[in-house]
Amino acid sequence: MAKQHGTLPGFNDMNNLHSKEDGNERKMNSFNFVSFLRRNAFVVLTLTAVIIGVSLGFWLRTFDMAAQEILYLSFPGELLMRVLQQMVLPLILSSLITGMSSLENKVYSKIGLRALVYYVVTTVTAAFTGIALASIIQPGKLSKISEMSSTENTDAQTVDSFLDLLRNMFPSNLVEACFKKYKTEYVATENQVVLNITECGNITETIPVPGSSDGLNILGLLVFCTAFGLALGSTGSKGQPLRDFFTCLNSAIMNLINIVIWYSPVGIIFLLAGQILKIDNLADISHGVAMYTLSVIVGLFIHSFVTLPLIYFITTWKNPFKFMLGLLQALTTAFGTSSSSATLPVTFYCMEENNKMDKQVTRFMLPIGATMNMDGAALYEAVAALFIAQVNNINFSIGQIIILSFIVTAASTGAAGIPQAGMVSMLIVLTSVGLPAEGISLLMLVDWLLDRLRTVTNVLGDCIGVGVVQHLSRHELQRQSPAE
Repeated sequence: MAKQHGTLPGFNDMNNLHSKEDGNERKMNSFNFVSFLRRNAFVVLTLTAVIIGVSLGFWLRTFDMAAQEILYLSFPGELLMRVLQQMVLPLILSSLITGMSSLENKVYSKIGLRALVYYVVTTVTAAFTGIALASIIQPGKLSKISEMSSTENTDAQTVDSFLDLLRNMFPSNLVEACFKKYKTEYVATENQVVLNITECGNITETIPVPGSSDGLNILGLLVFCTAFGLALGSTGSKGQPLRDFFTCLNSAIMNLINIVIWYSPVGIIFLLAGQILKIDNLADISHGVAMYTLSVIVGLFIHSFVTLPLIYFITTWKNPFKFMLGLLQALTTAFGTSSSSATLPVTFYCMEENNKMDKQVTRFMLPIGATMNMDGAALYEAVAALFIAQVNNINFSIGQIIILSFIVTAASTGAAGIPQAGMVSMLIVLTSVGLPAEGISLLMLVDWLLDRLRTVTNVLGDCIGVGVVQHLSRHELQRQSPAE
């Protein structure tokens, strides 16, 4: 008995040890869960806001709410849209001038020019891929809508739209460009003509006249900021104080956007609830959003696994998928963080350690690419703009589609590499082509997923660009002494 009593303390100690280990394991698991929530707090809040907003909208549909009551309900969401629109002008000025001014002072101008050409080509290609898919699939066409008849000269309107594009690219007054843009208007005039010797008649003729429409002339500001940034970059050390100013301004605007983004879950709740209350046929909208999501995913897949690998293979004659295999860690991080900028440290590691890229090229292109090269955002914005146009039964002419491709390319170039920054650049696109900004609330249902997928495409585009530019610049790099 004494022997048995003598062994009990050992068993008790062992049990105590196991219980402590179990307690530590539970604490560790709870700590991991809490740390996970902290790292992904914004994602969790956004998903929660979407669920609450949709649920609130469906519940309130059981009541017969007046239009004014719906307007009051949507007010917190309206505030979110107004604050985001407020950030558009300083964001364009600071981010684009900062990005373009850094092109000249890090490496040879030839390498910088090749990088710029690559960014433009891939972004335009992504935008046209999105436009083509949205035009073919037509996710916003919820029912058979008859084409809007028009007696106007559509050929003349297409030419005028293209001329308006060029006029808006070069505004005569930069201050006016902050709140107005050029738009050709059509006035009907009656001209008296002689029919015969004894009779005269009137012929109604529609003539184009100069006009304007309210809203930011985004295209003109983008062109000016690009040219100004390049000119500032060529000034060398003399222009450093001004470059520092725009860099600080860009950092301040990014901080402001980060603060506003944390309010966005509140705004999303009421935006979604109000939008659902305004919809007559929810089944059609759900089908449209699903088709929109499918269009974006298919477009991102085509750009990521067909267009970009094809560009890399044609340029380097190397296996692009072997190159992409070394980027898995960066692409996974991009999906998890939904931020090109936050993924930069991992992207540097994958490019320099796994794929053995030259540090002169990676340190020049990757930071700029995280700000300027937004292939996924361009494709997403093109599909989203056409989806909102189709939902609102707005038919785009060929001229308007050309304008849309230019605007999407320019707007995505100025987009920030942070989560949900696409909302700001999406506002730029919608405002520029005259679409209702409230349509963004429909996209919030699935934006948490698409934001991650387009970030993966953005990071992949940056890395493929490094490989392409390094191959094209290999002779200059051999003559240049190593950075370290």
